[in-house]
Amino acid sequence: MAANARLDHRNPLVFDTHELGRRPGALQRQTRTVDAPRDLGIQGVIGVPEGAPLELDLRLESVMEGVLVTGTARARAEGECVRCLEPVGQQLEADFQELFSYPDADDRGRVIAEPGDDAEDDEDRFFIEDGLFDLEPLLRDAVVLALPMQPVCQDDCPGLCSECGARLVDDPDHHHDALDIRWAALQGLAGSSEDGEKDEMSGAESGADEKQEK
Repeated sequence: MAANARLDHRNPLVFDTHELGRRPGALQRQTRTVDAPRDLGIQGVIGVPEGAPLELDLRLESVMEGVLVTGTARARAEGECVRCLEPVGQQLEADFQELFSYPDADDRGRVIAEPGDDAEDDEDRFFIEDGLFDLEPLLRDAVVLALPMQPVCQDDCPGLCSECGARLVDDPDHHHDALDIRWAALQGLAGSSEDGEKDEMSGAESGADEKQEK
């Protein structure tokens, strides 16, 4: 991933590698709790709420071509059950590892041009800029992979009634009487016939009354 703008060391997801140095084998550990950035997760499904505490535990290792970053992110994710739409929450633990390359070295440590000169090669790479690296893109990928694509409130959640939308877990015996459309049609015809017979009987009775009056 090529850097399009200079990194800001005040950004809580930007880390400084100056103290680590560039001697291969040097190690450094960093822990940090930050406010979760916006849209961290699977949009519209589940994710870490913006501003929620996000714990980061990182291990930085200097290698010939850059800095190997290994870490774990911990936070509470929130979303809704895909079956019954009730709120769900779970503890998230996302592991990740990625090489952040020095802009003047390739994967074998050989000197190359600055990032951006070859967009295709840079597209899937992460770079160190002035001794800094931005963890956010890597963190987003790791969180998405650690979250369920279809979260449920419980493994056997029965979902909602397809007819009335009732939450089935609250009423295990919930059901609707099935009505065979063929019987419904016959009942309709029977009703129409009965109404017709009643009308005829009423007409006949009226005629009889008129004759008696005469």
